[in-house]
Amino acid sequence: MSNSHLHAVIEALRLAFSDAQWFVTDPNVVKVPAAELISSEYLAERAKLFDPSKTIETPVHGSPAHARSDTVYFAVSDAQGNAISFINSNYGGFGTCIIPKGCGFTLQNRGANFSLQEGHPNVLEPRKRPYHTIIPALITNAKDGSLHSVYGVMGGFMQPQGHVQVLLNQLVFKLNPQQALDAPRICIGPGMPDADGKMTNATISVEEGIDPDVVAELRKLGHNVEVVEGFGRGLFGRGQVIRLHEEDGTRIWSAGSDLRGDGAAVPL
Repeated sequence: MSNSHLHAVIEALRLAFSDAQWFVTDPNVVKVPAAELISSEYLAERAKLFDPSKTIETPVHGSPAHARSDTVYFAVSDAQGNAISFINSNYGGFGTCIIPKGCGFTLQNRGANFSLQEGHPNVLEPRKRPYHTIIPALITNAKDGSLHSVYGVMGGFMQPQGHVQVLLNQLVFKLNPQQALDAPRICIGPGMPDADGKMTNATISVEEGIDPDVVAELRKLGHNVEVVEGFGRGLFGRGQVIRLHEEDGTRIWSAGSDLRGDGAAVPL
């Protein structure tokens, strides 16, 4: 994995999180310009901010990542080519830590990511859903809309970052599902919001296994890089993938389960 590839991924994630912090909110309450945000014209303008020789000189409003085991993800497929992608989370630790009487589970606290800034699209309001990171993913092939894969990467705000990296591992580097999950990852902005609710930590966490020369080159480009080893690698999330492809008219399933967690790929 080259420093130029990781630099592009890091900068793209920084721009994406900067937009997400402002635009991601409850579309039933606030009009979200979803079509405009993914339009070729808007993306071309955002791409102009990318500089292959240095980091973008803008405040980082990226979101944090944390390594708590509070999210469950699974994917299931069948012989007919159907598949589902499912994720569930009670968010921080044990959620609210409130156990309904007579029940054996805690209530979730996904209301944690509202903004208290007046005029912000995601400002706290009654009957409004907050910005959150639950992302069960399903990928289709552009040429015919057929299923490519179902997958998910857990880990709070590592989720969208993990999704991008695992997908690129499959599409760009042609890795199989297990290899795509095993490959070392990066994570921007680890930690939780500060006292003002801002997420401005510009640290780029890099998982052990990435070439030290690549790490050195990223630092030369202006990135504040920290190499994470051992159990700290839980920061980079954990995921599952089921992939579908055809060879000579035969439907072939393949799957992988993240070595950073305790899941498994199970054929039935």
